[in-house]
Order: sequence, then structure tokens, then C-alpha cells
Amino acid sequence: MPLTYIADQEYKNTDFTIDQLEKAEYDNCTFINCNFESSYLSTISFLECTFEDCNLSNIKVKDTTFKDVTFLNCKMLGVLFSDCNQLLFSASFIDCVLSFSSFYKIKLISATFKSCNFDQVDFTEANLSKSNFDNCDFINAVFYNTNLEQANFTTAINYTIHPEQNKIKGAKFSKAQIEGLLRSYKIKIS
Repeated sequence: MPLTYIADQEYKNTDFTIDQLEKAEYDNCTFINCNFESSYLSTISFLECTFEDCNLSNIKVKDTTFKDVTFLNCKMLGVLFSDCNQLLFSASFIDCVLSFSSFYKIKLISATFKSCNFDQVDFTEANLSKSNFDNCDFINAVFYNTNLEQANFTTAINYTIHPEQNKIKGAKFSKAQIEGLLRSYKIKIS
């Protein structure tokens, strides 16, 4: 059964933990100050949508489609993006808290991440090549077998990226944070 098609709608100050969001295909819709915490968004499609000031913590996203979606100032704790529909996945994250989330095996090339917190986020086997991590904090984030080629980390902080366990050819890093590339070697930098 095809999903209902909903376009150009604005949802404001709505608590979707009380009334679940209708399973549908949302095109060019805006969600402002909405609470989705622990909601089941499985099989819902979001195309060119914007989420602003929303709580999306612990949402269930099995086969959820996020295509050209923008998340602005959202709380997104514990989201398993690896469960999403990977075929069309494309998103930008600005001023978001993504702690304890997982981007395991995600393909998110040329993505924009600005002023985001990635505390204990798993990027294992993700392809984030050509992505821009502007002013992002990666405290305790995990990078293993991650493609970071041509990614921009020049204003990012607190990352630990082992050069031999990740692809970093052409990636940009700042001199001030170079220790994040050398920490695994247990050397002292003065």
C-alpha cells in the first residue's frame, strides 16, 4: 500500500509522542519545535524537509528515508542512522547534539555538519568523504575503517583518528588539533 503524500506543510509545537506522526511521504515539510522522542518513524519518507529545534532522541528509523533533509538545532541522542534507507540518504546537521548516535556504514558524501556535538558517536566503516565538519566536537567518537578522504576537520576539535585505520588522504586538519591524529601512537607533543 503506497504512503499518503503530504507536501509543503508546517508542523509547529507538536508532541508526536502523544499523537504519532502519520506514516506518509513528507515532501518539503517543516517541523518546528516538535517532540519525536522515542517515536517510531520507520518506513516514513522525508524529502527536502527541515527539522528545527526538534527533539529526535532515540527515534526508531528502520527503513526511514531522509533525502536532502536539514536538521537545525536538534537534539538527536542515540539515533541509529545505520537503520535508515541508505539508497537516498542525504542530510545536513547544523547546531545539533548527536551524542550516542551511530553512522555505522553510512554513505554521506559531501555532507555539511556545523557546530555539532558527536560525543561517543560511532562512525565505523562510514563514507564521509568530502564532508565538512565546521566547529564540531568529536569527544569520544569512534572512527574505524572510515573514509574521510578530502573531509574538512580544520575547525573540529577533540577527534581521535588513527591514520592507519582510516582513509584520510586529502583530508584537512588544523595544526592545533594534530594530536588527534597522533594520539594512538602514544607520543608526546609539546
